Amino acid sequence: MEITIQRLGHKGDGIAEGPILAPLTLPGETVDGDVVDGRMDTPRILAPSPDRVKAPCPHFRQCGGCALQHASDAFLARWKQEVVETALAAQGLTTEFRPIHISPPRSRRRATLAGTRTKKGALVGFHARRSDTIVPITDCHVLHPDLVAVLPTLEQITRLGGSRSATLAFALTRSENGIDCAVTGGKPLEEALRLALPQFIRQFARLTWDGETVFTETPPTQSFGTVTVTPPPGSFLQATPDGEAALVAAMKEAVAGARHVVDLFSGAGTFTFPIAAAAPVHAVEGDRAMIAALDHGTRHATGIKKVTAEQRDLFRRPLMAEDLAPYDAAVIDPPRAGAEAQVRELAASDVARIGFVSCNPVTFARDAKILTDAGYRLDWVQVVDQFRWSPHIEIADAFSRPHM
Repeated sequence: MEITIQRLGHKGDGIAEGPILAPLTLPGETVDGDVVDGRMDTPRILAPSPDRVKAPCPHFRQCGGCALQHASDAFLARWKQEVVETALAAQGLTTEFRPIHISPPRSRRRATLAGTRTKKGALVGFHARRSDTIVPITDCHVLHPDLVAVLPTLEQITRLGGSRSATLAFALTRSENGIDCAVTGGKPLEEALRLALPQFIRQFARLTWDGETVFTETPPTQSFGTVTVTPPPGSFLQATPDGEAALVAAMKEAVAGARHVVDLFSGAGTFTFPIAAAAPVHAVEGDRAMIAALDHGTRHATGIKKVTAEQRDLFRRPLMAEDLAPYDAAVIDPPRAGAEAQVRELAASDVARIGFVSCNPVTFARDAKILTDAGYRLDWVQVVDQFRWSPHIEIADAFSRPHM
């Protein structure tokens, strides 16, 4: 069957009339292949797009880690901004778009790899597209080289603690003191395994097994502004230092001049501490371990304004409008589902400026509509692409109340 690709879907697959989904294709391309249940899984390119490039990674066609290495950087930048523009337009919103910020190759500092035992040893890599099959990798154009360097060690750990009936997950984070490795899905941490794992103490700053710390050679710290924090194992962290710096700069600009800031969904302090260099900040986060790490960093910090911390489920118990009265600015960085309940309270408050970070254009546009309907102005938006060659989109933006 011959089809013409009209657009890309939210997962990066090409979409033709039908609709028919075809991975690894681009808008305007003519392709053919077998179509099963609305998918052409192995399209043959008959007329390539001028935006098509040769994928730099030899694993690309099998590995599910990247979806868009066949597209030029210029195309991806346009497409990601258009996705956000379309989501906003669906809510009747437009604004200034600042130039996209793109993280460089080989800069990803966190990733989750899969490992499984085989008859001959072990496989460690990423899952293939739409499959449980693990594609072993020897190199990666996304991951920082320090993460790639521990692949042989992960294979050894898989032989020790994995099984042929289950898949290990290795949540890796590059810290300032080495690799933080959180393993889940393995054998129970019984005596033999517990005694064997410390042989890898030189490869990792910290190793945890299903939530239990096996060893900590050095605290796997991250610097947020001038403050050093040790996030809990496997916890959320911005994907690249470069992308984090762009988001932090955007949030600092969004709340510049504020006298007192509230940081909602603060995590371990990514935005809290850089902003606290200029103004007191109250950090609110639902995860107990994250807020404990933030609080520990606060107690050992110097050269910042007062930082207070509160554990609170902002989905079930958002800060109410009256709770927000002490603050003239807010930063909010919710999960993909957005933060409708909390945003409605912000909309009802007198907070003058809001810096908003989102990883989902659709829920961001919904939340932006709530704020603009309440009198806020969406001043600008910047796409920050720290998930290179993926359909994932990060957004930084600023709201203000014109009368304040």
